[in-house]
Amino acid sequence: MNETPPLRIDAAVSALQRIREQIDIGDFLSALLAALLAAFAAQLLYRFFYERRGTGSQIHRSFPLLALAVTTLFIGVQVSLPLSLGLLGSLSIIRFRTPVKEPEEVGFVMLVIASSICAATLNFAFIGWLYAFAVVALLAMRAASLSRCLRRDGLLVLTLPDAEAEARAADIERTLRAQFRRVRIEASSSRDGATTWQYAVSGLGGGAEAAVRALRAAAPFTAVNLFLDRPGGIR
Repeated sequence: MNETPPLRIDAAVSALQRIREQIDIGDFLSALLAALLAAFAAQLLYRFFYERRGTGSQIHRSFPLLALAVTTLFIGVQVSLPLSLGLLGSLSIIRFRTPVKEPEEVGFVMLVIASSICAATLNFAFIGWLYAFAVVALLAMRAASLSRCLRRDGLLVLTLPDAEAEARAADIERTLRAQFRRVRIEASSSRDGATTWQYAVSGLGGGAEAAVRALRAAAPFTAVNLFLDRPGGIR
């Protein structure tokens, strides 16, 4: 039976001793704790700002384990170059089968990874600044989204034949201005001989039914759809 050569055992023991000398257990535990707390903070931000979107992936549940894994990985990378190559090689077998469903998921995953790298390099102040700016950015995006909603009552989608769209464009525009205080076109498309216009509208004066009747009198629409953001709360 083959026995492990003593020289190989001594080399492994000396390598472990060098790793212990380079890593302070207190710093290692502090880095893990900081990464874990940052991951929980990212979870709270995700749930507060985006959980209602209903993506179905529940990606925020992976943040704590992701933070611990990334922190440990980068601490290992700092200790030994051969060890870091082995760690990165082992990660190459991982394949993500579930696609990212929403753009914000990528941002939150990168936020967790960035905070974990800061923790691994013991730059704890960077984590605080990172999350402070992240909160400001999320609040700014939320405010911009709310301002867009406050400027409209809903969406109006009009569909009619291409020939009628060209001939009745001026009449339709006048009717829209008469029925709504503010009208802004958001999309226009033509397909299979039919033109579709999508408007953001606000300031509905005489009610939804009266607006639809006025529009149908102005042009032979094949479809008139008015989607209200806040039914019963027209401004």
